[in-house]
Amino acid sequence: MAHINLLPWREKRREERQKQFYLAMGATFLFAALIFYLVMGYANSLISDQNQRNTQLQTEITKLDVKIKEIQDLEAQKKRLLARMQVIQDLQESRPKVVKVFDSIARVVPEGIHLEKVVRTGNTITFSGTAESNARVSVFMRQLDENPEYGESRLEVIKRTSTSNNAIRQFTVEVNESAAATKGDK
Repeated sequence: MAHINLLPWREKRREERQKQFYLAMGATFLFAALIFYLVMGYANSLISDQNQRNTQLQTEITKLDVKIKEIQDLEAQKKRLLARMQVIQDLQESRPKVVKVFDSIARVVPEGIHLEKVVRTGNTITFSGTAESNARVSVFMRQLDENPEYGESRLEVIKRTSTSNNAIRQFTVEVNESAAATKGDK
């Protein structure tokens, strides 16, 4: 039998297979690195696009916040102006009311009643004065009740200044201005 030495051939084949293996590993590594680079580039572009959209949205939100603040300021200014207009309108409506009230005071005060003080607080008018008798105060209150400028009158205080029959009575009567008279002024 012939002796053939196969060791160098096997050695060459093993070296060749190792080269092919390393080349395949290198190619696989390069391919994996290329795929990784492409995936990372795509992910970075998506992140960059999203950050750009977020920045744009934040800019628009800031602009809208400024507009909302302006709208709130305008609404507050509108409320203040409406309140001022209401005060002016109320003053315009009450201007003739004061004249009517003073005119009606002259008409409802009977003889024997002397008013010392008339105080208006809101829609309440307080009459303080002196009377010759309780009957005069009663007539005064009845005439207040019958007058369309006033609501129902209330006797707060009546005092007799002395014990004799012809003593002077001090009184305080409150009355509200009538709402119907206020509406009639419009």
